[in-house]
Amino acid sequence: MTDVDETGGGKRVGWVELYFDLVFVFAVGQVAHGVVADPHWARVAAAGGLFATLWWTWIGFAVLYNRRGDDRRVADRLFVLAGTIPCGIAATQAHHVFEGHPAIFAAAMAGVRLILAAAHRWPAREGLDQRRISWGYTISAVLFGVSAIIPQTWALWVFALLQEAGFLLLGDRPKRRRGERRERPTREARWRSMWAPPSDPNLAVDSAHLAERFGLFMILLLGELVITVGTAALERPADDLAYWASLAAGLVMAGALWWLYFTSAALIYERMLDLSGGNPALAYSLYAGGHLFPAFALLLIAAGVNLSLHESPPQAAGWFTTIGLALYLSGTRVFSAGPAERWYGSAARTAALAATVCLAFLGRVLPAPAVVVVVAAWAVGSTVVAAGIRHRALDRFGADPVAFLRSIETARRNAHDRETRPATDLRGPRGAGEAEPAE
Repeated sequence: MTDVDETGGGKRVGWVELYFDLVFVFAVGQVAHGVVADPHWARVAAAGGLFATLWWTWIGFAVLYNRRGDDRRVADRLFVLAGTIPCGIAATQAHHVFEGHPAIFAAAMAGVRLILAAAHRWPAREGLDQRRISWGYTISAVLFGVSAIIPQTWALWVFALLQEAGFLLLGDRPKRRRGERRERPTREARWRSMWAPPSDPNLAVDSAHLAERFGLFMILLLGELVITVGTAALERPADDLAYWASLAAGLVMAGALWWLYFTSAALIYERMLDLSGGNPALAYSLYAGGHLFPAFALLLIAAGVNLSLHESPPQAAGWFTTIGLALYLSGTRVFSAGPAERWYGSAARTAALAATVCLAFLGRVLPAPAVVVVVAAWAVGSTVVAAGIRHRALDRFGADPVAFLRSIETARRNAHDRETRPATDLRGPRGAGEAEPAE
Protein backbone atom coordinates (compact mmCIF):
# COMPACT_ATOMS: atom_id res chain seq x y z
CA MET A 1 0.00 0.00 0.00
CA THR A 2 1.14 3.49 -0.76
CA ASP A 3 0.05 6.35 1.40
CA VAL A 4 -0.70 8.72 -1.47
CA ASP A 5 -4.11 8.48 -3.08
CA GLU A 6 -3.63 8.09 -6.82
CA THR A 7 -7.04 9.60 -7.47
CA GLY A 8 -5.85 12.97 -6.19
CA GLY A 9 -7.72 12.82 -2.90
CA GLY A 10 -4.62 13.43 -0.82
CA LYS A 11 -2.49 11.24 1.36
CA ARG A 12 -4.02 8.12 2.86
CA VAL A 13 -3.60 6.66 6.32
CA GLY A 14 -0.88 4.00 6.31
CA TRP A 15 -1.43 0.43 7.43
CA VAL A 16 1.23 0.80 10.10
CA GLU A 17 -0.69 3.74 11.57
CA LEU A 18 -3.77 1.55 11.95
CA TYR A 19 -1.67 -1.06 13.73
CA PHE A 20 -0.27 1.66 16.01
CA ASP A 21 -3.82 2.67 16.97
CA LEU A 22 -4.50 -0.79 18.37
CA VAL A 23 -2.28 0.08 21.32
CA PHE A 24 -4.30 3.20 22.02
CA VAL A 25 -7.55 1.24 21.97
CA PHE A 26 -6.28 -0.51 25.08
CA ALA A 27 -4.76 2.64 26.58
CA VAL A 28 -7.87 4.82 26.38
CA GLY A 29 -9.95 1.89 27.60
CA GLN A 30 -7.83 1.77 30.75
CA VAL A 31 -8.46 5.48 31.32
CA ALA A 32 -12.23 4.97 31.08
CA HIS A 33 -12.07 1.94 33.38
CA GLY A 34 -10.17 4.02 35.92
CA VAL A 35 -13.16 6.37 36.16
CA VAL A 36 -15.56 3.43 36.51
CA ALA A 37 -13.46 1.93 39.30
CA ASP A 38 -13.65 5.12 41.38
CA PRO A 39 -16.50 7.35 40.16
CA HIS A 40 -15.51 10.66 41.72
CA TRP A 41 -14.69 14.00 40.15
CA ALA A 42 -11.12 13.89 41.43
CA ARG A 43 -10.66 10.66 39.46
CA VAL A 44 -12.20 12.32 36.37
CA ALA A 45 -9.65 15.14 36.64
CA ALA A 46 -6.82 12.63 36.92
CA ALA A 47 -8.22 10.70 33.95
CA GLY A 48 -8.31 13.94 31.95
CA GLY A 49 -4.63 14.57 32.63
CA LEU A 50 -3.73 10.98 31.78
CA PHE A 51 -5.76 11.12 28.58
CA ALA A 52 -4.11 14.41 27.57
CA THR A 53 -0.69 12.78 28.00
CA LEU A 54 -1.69 9.86 25.77
CA TRP A 55 -3.41 12.25 23.35
CA TRP A 56 -0.29 14.33 22.68
CA THR A 57 1.71 11.15 22.30
CA TRP A 58 -0.68 9.99 19.60
CA ILE A 59 -0.66 13.46 18.02
CA GLY A 60 3.12 13.27 17.72
CA PHE A 61 2.96 10.18 15.52
CA ALA A 62 0.00 11.52 13.53
CA VAL A 63 1.86 14.73 12.66
CA LEU A 64 5.08 12.82 11.97
CA TYR A 65 3.43 10.55 9.42
CA ASN A 66 1.37 13.36 7.93
CA ARG A 67 4.44 15.38 7.02
CA ARG A 68 7.03 12.76 6.20
CA GLY A 69 5.66 9.24 6.67
CA ASP A 70 5.53 6.75 3.84
CA ASP A 71 4.63 3.07 4.12
CA ARG A 72 7.08 2.33 1.33
CA ARG A 73 10.04 3.42 3.50
CA VAL A 74 11.23 0.80 5.95
CA ALA A 75 12.62 3.37 8.40
CA ASP A 76 9.27 5.16 8.72
CA ARG A 77 7.47 1.90 9.48
CA LEU A 78 10.10 0.89 12.03
CA PHE A 79 9.81 4.17 13.94
CA VAL A 80 6.05 3.68 14.32
CA LEU A 81 6.41 0.02 15.26
CA ALA A 82 9.07 0.91 17.81
CA GLY A 83 6.67 3.43 19.33
CA THR A 84 4.12 0.70 20.03
CA ILE A 85 6.42 -0.90 22.63
CA PRO A 86 6.63 1.97 25.18
CA CYS A 87 3.03 2.95 24.41
CA GLY A 88 1.91 -0.61 25.19
CA ILE A 89 3.84 -0.55 28.46
CA ALA A 90 2.24 2.78 29.36
CA ALA A 91 -1.22 1.36 28.65
CA THR A 92 -0.68 -1.49 31.11
CA GLN A 93 0.44 0.98 33.79
CA ALA A 94 -2.44 3.44 33.54
CA HIS A 95 -4.21 2.03 36.60
CA HIS A 96 -1.00 2.39 38.64
CA VAL A 97 -1.01 6.13 37.84
CA PHE A 98 -4.44 6.41 39.47
CA GLU A 99 -3.07 4.59 42.49
CA GLY A 100 -0.20 7.08 42.87
CA HIS A 101 2.56 4.99 41.27
CA PRO A 102 3.33 6.67 37.92
CA ALA A 103 7.04 5.76 37.63
CA ILE A 104 6.81 3.07 34.94
CA PHE A 105 4.20 5.02 32.99
CA ALA A 106 6.41 8.13 33.04
CA ALA A 107 9.46 6.13 31.96
CA ALA A 108 7.48 4.69 29.06
CA MET A 109 6.37 8.17 28.02
CA ALA A 110 10.02 9.28 28.10
CA GLY A 111 10.96 6.36 25.88
CA VAL A 112 8.32 7.06 23.27
CA ARG A 113 9.42 10.70 23.07
CA LEU A 114 13.00 9.64 22.47
CA ILE A 115 11.70 7.64 19.52
CA LEU A 116 9.83 10.69 18.22
CA ALA A 117 12.95 12.83 18.66
CA ALA A 118 15.01 10.34 16.66
CA ALA A 119 12.34 10.06 13.97
CA HIS A 120 12.38 13.81 13.42
CA ARG A 121 16.17 13.76 13.19
CA TRP A 122 15.99 11.15 10.44
CA PRO A 123 16.30 12.67 6.94
CA ALA A 124 12.88 13.91 6.01
CA ARG A 125 11.64 15.41 2.80
CA GLU A 126 13.80 18.15 1.37
CA GLY A 127 13.35 21.60 2.86
CA LEU A 128 11.54 20.50 6.03
CA ASP A 129 13.49 21.55 9.12
CA GLN A 130 12.40 19.38 12.03
CA ARG A 131 15.30 20.00 14.37
CA ARG A 132 13.24 22.18 16.68
CA ILE A 133 10.62 19.44 17.03
CA SER A 134 13.37 16.91 17.72
CA TRP A 135 14.86 19.07 20.47
CA GLY A 136 11.39 19.65 21.91
CA TYR A 137 10.76 15.94 22.22
CA THR A 138 14.19 15.48 23.76
CA ILE A 139 13.29 18.01 26.45
CA SER A 140 9.97 16.24 27.05
CA ALA A 141 11.79 12.90 27.36
CA VAL A 142 14.06 14.38 30.03
CA LEU A 143 11.09 15.83 31.93
CA PHE A 144 9.17 12.55 31.89
CA GLY A 145 12.33 10.68 32.84
CA VAL A 146 12.94 12.93 35.83
CA SER A 147 9.30 12.61 36.88
CA ALA A 148 9.77 8.84 37.11
CA ILE A 149 12.18 9.21 40.03
CA ILE A 150 10.89 12.21 41.97
CA PRO A 151 7.49 13.00 43.54
CA GLN A 152 5.03 15.65 42.31
CA THR A 153 5.19 14.39 38.72
CA TRP A 154 2.12 16.26 37.44
CA ALA A 155 3.91 19.61 37.33
CA LEU A 156 6.63 18.20 35.08
CA TRP A 157 4.06 16.47 32.89
CA VAL A 158 2.07 19.68 32.44
CA PHE A 159 5.20 21.61 31.47
CA ALA A 160 6.23 18.88 29.01
CA LEU A 161 2.81 18.78 27.35
CA LEU A 162 2.57 22.57 27.12
CA GLN A 163 5.91 22.85 25.39
CA GLU A 164 4.94 20.04 23.02
CA ALA A 165 1.79 21.94 22.15
CA GLY A 166 4.02 24.91 21.36
CA PHE A 167 6.26 23.29 18.77
CA LEU A 168 3.91 20.85 17.03
CA LEU A 169 2.08 22.11 13.96
CA LEU A 170 3.96 25.40 13.99
CA GLY A 171 2.77 28.06 11.63
CA ASP A 172 4.68 30.88 10.00
CA ARG A 173 6.46 33.23 12.34
CA PRO A 174 7.40 36.63 11.03
CA LYS A 175 11.11 37.27 11.04
CA ARG A 176 12.39 40.22 13.04
CA ARG A 177 15.44 42.30 12.57
CA ARG A 178 17.96 42.38 15.35
CA GLY A 179 16.83 44.73 18.09
CA GLU A 180 13.37 45.11 16.60
CA ARG A 181 10.54 44.95 19.09
CA ARG A 182 7.92 42.29 18.49
CA GLU A 183 4.41 43.70 18.36
CA ARG A 184 1.51 41.65 19.56
CA PRO A 185 -0.70 40.80 16.55
CA THR A 186 -4.32 41.80 16.62
CA ARG A 187 -7.07 39.22 16.68
CA GLU A 188 -7.90 39.97 13.06
CA ALA A 189 -4.25 39.51 12.07
CA ARG A 190 -4.11 36.17 13.86
CA TRP A 191 -7.32 35.10 12.18
CA ARG A 192 -6.01 36.08 8.74
CA SER A 193 -2.79 34.17 9.31
CA MET A 194 -4.77 31.02 10.10
CA TRP A 195 -6.53 31.13 6.73
CA ALA A 196 -3.47 31.95 4.62
CA PRO A 197 -1.41 29.10 3.14
CA PRO A 198 2.00 28.78 4.85
CA SER A 199 4.73 30.73 3.10
CA ASP A 200 6.91 27.62 3.32
CA PRO A 201 5.08 24.79 1.48
CA ASN A 202 7.02 22.25 3.53
CA LEU A 203 5.10 23.33 6.64
CA ALA A 204 1.72 22.53 5.08
CA VAL A 205 -0.19 19.54 6.40
CA ASP A 206 -2.17 17.13 4.27
CA SER A 207 -5.84 17.84 5.04
CA ALA A 208 -7.18 14.52 3.70
CA HIS A 209 -4.77 12.44 5.76
CA LEU A 210 -5.30 14.46 8.95
CA ALA A 211 -9.10 14.32 8.62
CA GLU A 212 -9.04 10.57 8.07
CA ARG A 213 -6.54 10.05 10.89
CA PHE A 214 -8.64 11.87 13.46
CA GLY A 215 -11.83 10.34 12.13
CA LEU A 216 -10.43 6.86 12.72
CA PHE A 217 -9.39 7.80 16.24
CA MET A 218 -12.89 9.08 17.00
CA ILE A 219 -14.23 5.74 15.75
CA LEU A 220 -11.97 3.98 18.26
CA LEU A 221 -13.35 6.12 21.07
CA LEU A 222 -16.92 5.48 19.97
CA GLY A 223 -16.00 1.81 19.98
CA GLU A 224 -15.22 2.11 23.70
CA LEU A 225 -18.85 3.16 24.25
CA VAL A 226 -20.11 0.21 22.19
CA ILE A 227 -17.85 -2.20 24.09
CA THR A 228 -19.05 -0.79 27.41
CA VAL A 229 -22.68 -1.37 26.51
CA GLY A 230 -22.03 -4.83 25.10
CA THR A 231 -19.93 -6.02 28.02
CA ALA A 232 -22.62 -5.09 30.50
CA ALA A 233 -24.97 -7.55 28.74
CA LEU A 234 -22.86 -10.44 30.00
CA GLU A 235 -23.70 -9.69 33.62
CA ARG A 236 -27.47 -9.11 33.49
CA PRO A 237 -30.33 -11.64 33.32
CA ALA A 238 -32.11 -12.12 30.00
CA ASP A 239 -35.51 -11.16 31.43
CA ASP A 240 -34.43 -7.68 32.59
CA LEU A 241 -36.43 -5.56 30.13
CA ALA A 242 -35.31 -2.28 31.67
CA TYR A 243 -31.72 -3.21 31.04
CA TRP A 244 -32.34 -4.23 27.44
CA ALA A 245 -34.03 -0.89 26.85
CA SER A 246 -30.99 0.93 28.22
CA LEU A 247 -28.72 -1.34 26.16
CA ALA A 248 -30.53 -0.33 22.99
CA ALA A 249 -30.45 3.30 24.13
CA GLY A 250 -26.68 3.15 24.60
CA LEU A 251 -26.19 1.85 21.07
CA VAL A 252 -28.57 4.49 19.71
CA MET A 253 -26.57 7.17 21.55
CA ALA A 254 -23.32 5.88 20.03
CA GLY A 255 -24.89 6.03 16.57
CA ALA A 256 -26.14 9.57 17.16
CA LEU A 257 -22.68 10.71 18.29
CA TRP A 258 -21.19 9.11 15.17
CA TRP A 259 -23.73 10.94 13.01
CA LEU A 260 -23.02 14.28 14.66
CA TYR A 261 -19.32 14.08 13.94
CA PHE A 262 -19.01 12.38 10.57
CA THR A 263 -21.90 14.00 8.75
CA SER A 264 -21.19 17.58 9.80
CA ALA A 265 -18.08 18.46 11.78
CA ALA A 266 -15.64 16.16 10.01
CA LEU A 267 -16.65 17.36 6.54
CA ILE A 268 -16.43 21.05 7.39
CA TYR A 269 -13.09 20.68 9.17
CA GLU A 270 -11.50 18.93 6.20
CA ARG A 271 -12.82 21.49 3.72
CA MET A 272 -11.65 24.39 5.83
CA LEU A 273 -8.15 22.97 6.21
CA ASP A 274 -7.91 22.11 2.53
CA LEU A 275 -8.99 25.60 1.50
CA SER A 276 -6.37 27.14 3.79
CA GLY A 277 -3.65 25.29 1.91
CA GLY A 278 -2.88 23.05 4.88
CA ASN A 279 -2.22 25.89 7.32
CA PRO A 280 -0.65 24.24 10.41
CA ALA A 281 -2.11 26.81 12.81
CA LEU A 282 -5.63 26.04 11.56
CA ALA A 283 -4.87 22.31 11.77
CA TYR A 284 -3.89 22.82 15.39
CA SER A 285 -7.10 24.72 16.13
CA LEU A 286 -9.39 22.22 14.43
CA TYR A 287 -7.68 18.92 15.20
CA ALA A 288 -4.78 18.75 17.66
CA GLY A 289 -6.30 21.13 20.20
CA GLY A 290 -9.88 21.23 18.92
CA HIS A 291 -10.49 17.49 19.24
CA LEU A 292 -9.06 17.04 22.73
CA PHE A 293 -12.23 17.82 24.69
CA PRO A 294 -14.75 15.98 22.47
CA ALA A 295 -12.42 12.97 22.40
CA PHE A 296 -12.22 12.85 26.20
CA ALA A 297 -15.97 13.49 26.35
CA LEU A 298 -16.55 10.17 24.59
CA LEU A 299 -14.63 8.37 27.34
CA LEU A 300 -16.62 10.21 29.99
CA ILE A 301 -19.88 9.18 28.29
CA ALA A 302 -18.68 5.58 28.09
CA ALA A 303 -17.86 5.61 31.81
CA GLY A 304 -21.25 7.14 32.66
CA VAL A 305 -23.20 4.59 30.62
CA ASN A 306 -21.12 1.77 32.09
CA LEU A 307 -21.91 2.88 35.63
CA SER A 308 -25.59 3.41 34.79
CA LEU A 309 -25.91 -0.25 33.79
CA HIS A 310 -24.57 -1.52 37.13
CA GLU A 311 -26.97 -3.03 39.62
CA SER A 312 -26.29 -0.20 42.09
CA PRO A 313 -25.21 2.78 39.95
CA PRO A 314 -23.64 5.76 41.75
CA GLN A 315 -25.25 9.19 41.56
CA ALA A 316 -22.34 10.47 39.45
CA ALA A 317 -23.23 8.11 36.58
CA GLY A 318 -25.86 10.43 35.13
CA TRP A 319 -23.63 13.47 35.50
CA PHE A 320 -20.77 11.76 33.68
CA THR A 321 -23.10 10.96 30.78
CA THR A 322 -24.76 14.37 30.47
CA ILE A 323 -21.64 16.47 31.04
CA GLY A 324 -19.78 14.28 28.57
CA LEU A 325 -22.51 14.79 25.98
CA ALA A 326 -22.47 18.56 26.54
CA LEU A 327 -18.68 18.64 26.12
CA TYR A 328 -18.99 16.60 22.93
CA LEU A 329 -21.65 18.89 21.46
CA SER A 330 -19.67 21.99 22.41
CA GLY A 331 -16.31 20.63 21.25
CA THR A 332 -17.55 19.53 17.83
CA ARG A 333 -19.42 22.87 17.44
CA VAL A 334 -22.33 21.10 15.75
CA PHE A 335 -24.79 23.79 16.87
CA SER A 336 -22.78 26.63 15.36
CA ALA A 337 -24.42 28.25 12.33
CA GLY A 338 -21.30 30.10 11.23
CA PRO A 339 -20.32 33.77 11.10
CA ALA A 340 -23.82 34.93 10.22
CA GLU A 341 -25.27 33.59 13.47
CA ARG A 342 -27.37 36.08 15.44
CA TRP A 343 -27.18 36.68 19.15
CA TYR A 344 -30.29 34.60 19.77
CA GLY A 345 -28.63 31.66 18.00
CA SER A 346 -25.73 31.82 20.41
CA ALA A 347 -28.13 32.09 23.34
CA ALA A 348 -30.13 29.09 22.12
CA ARG A 349 -26.92 27.06 21.79
CA THR A 350 -25.91 27.91 25.36
CA ALA A 351 -29.38 27.00 26.63
CA ALA A 352 -29.29 23.67 24.79
CA LEU A 353 -25.93 22.76 26.33
CA ALA A 354 -27.15 23.76 29.81
CA ALA A 355 -30.31 21.66 29.33
CA THR A 356 -28.13 18.71 28.30
CA VAL A 357 -26.21 18.86 31.57
CA CYS A 358 -29.40 19.30 33.62
CA LEU A 359 -30.80 16.00 32.33
CA ALA A 360 -28.75 14.41 35.11
CA PHE A 361 -31.30 15.74 37.63
CA LEU A 362 -33.71 13.13 36.26
CA GLY A 363 -31.69 10.63 38.26
CA ARG A 364 -33.56 11.81 41.37
CA VAL A 365 -36.88 10.50 40.04
CA LEU A 366 -35.81 7.88 37.48
CA PRO A 367 -33.49 4.87 37.70
CA ALA A 368 -30.11 5.26 36.03
CA PRO A 369 -30.94 3.03 33.02
CA ALA A 370 -34.00 5.17 32.32
CA VAL A 371 -31.82 8.28 32.38
CA VAL A 372 -29.65 6.67 29.70
CA VAL A 373 -32.78 6.22 27.57
CA VAL A 374 -33.73 9.88 27.99
CA VAL A 375 -30.20 11.11 27.24
CA ALA A 376 -30.10 8.91 24.13
CA ALA A 377 -33.37 10.42 22.93
CA TRP A 378 -31.94 13.89 23.60
CA ALA A 379 -28.83 12.98 21.60
CA VAL A 380 -30.99 11.89 18.67
CA GLY A 381 -32.96 15.15 18.85
CA SER A 382 -29.72 17.13 18.96
CA THR A 383 -28.53 15.22 15.92
CA VAL A 384 -31.65 16.15 13.96
CA VAL A 385 -31.33 19.83 14.86
CA ALA A 386 -27.58 19.94 14.24
CA ALA A 387 -27.97 18.13 10.91
CA GLY A 388 -30.17 20.92 9.59
CA ILE A 389 -27.86 23.66 10.85
CA ARG A 390 -24.68 22.09 9.52
CA HIS A 391 -26.27 21.07 6.23
CA ARG A 392 -26.97 24.72 5.46
CA ALA A 393 -23.42 25.62 6.47
CA LEU A 394 -22.03 22.90 4.20
CA ASP A 395 -24.16 24.14 1.33
CA ARG A 396 -22.86 27.69 1.76
CA PHE A 397 -19.34 26.43 2.10
CA GLY A 398 -19.50 24.07 -0.86
CA ALA A 399 -21.27 26.35 -3.31
CA ASP A 400 -18.71 29.14 -3.12
CA PRO A 401 -15.92 28.57 -0.57
CA VAL A 402 -14.34 31.95 -1.32
CA ALA A 403 -17.59 33.77 -0.61
CA PHE A 404 -18.05 31.75 2.57
CA LEU A 405 -14.62 32.76 3.83
CA ARG A 406 -15.23 36.34 2.79
CA SER A 407 -18.41 36.36 4.89
CA ILE A 408 -16.38 35.13 7.86
CA GLU A 409 -13.83 37.87 7.29
CA THR A 410 -16.57 40.50 7.05
CA ALA A 411 -18.22 39.27 10.23
CA ARG A 412 -14.91 39.29 12.08
CA ARG A 413 -14.07 42.78 10.84
CA ASN A 414 -17.48 44.12 11.88
CA ALA A 415 -17.07 42.60 15.34
CA HIS A 416 -13.59 44.11 15.62
CA ASP A 417 -14.91 47.53 14.52
CA ARG A 418 -17.66 47.42 17.13
CA GLU A 419 -15.14 46.64 19.85
CA THR A 420 -12.69 49.38 18.86
CA ARG A 421 -15.12 52.08 17.75
CA PRO A 422 -14.84 55.25 19.92
CA ALA A 423 -17.84 56.16 22.00
CA THR A 424 -18.33 59.39 20.02
CA ASP A 425 -18.85 57.38 16.84
CA LEU A 426 -21.92 55.70 18.31
CA ARG A 427 -23.96 58.89 17.76
CA GLY A 428 -23.92 58.32 14.04
CA PRO A 429 -22.92 60.70 11.22
CA ARG A 430 -23.34 64.40 11.63
CA GLY A 431 -26.10 66.16 9.84
CA ALA A 432 -25.46 68.28 6.79
CA GLY A 433 -25.68 71.50 8.76
CA GLU A 434 -23.89 70.32 11.88
CA ALA A 435 -20.79 72.37 12.60
CA GLU A 436 -17.44 70.90 13.46
CA PRO A 437 -16.58 71.20 17.16
CA ALA A 438 -14.49 74.24 18.03
CA GLU A 439 -10.88 73.69 18.84
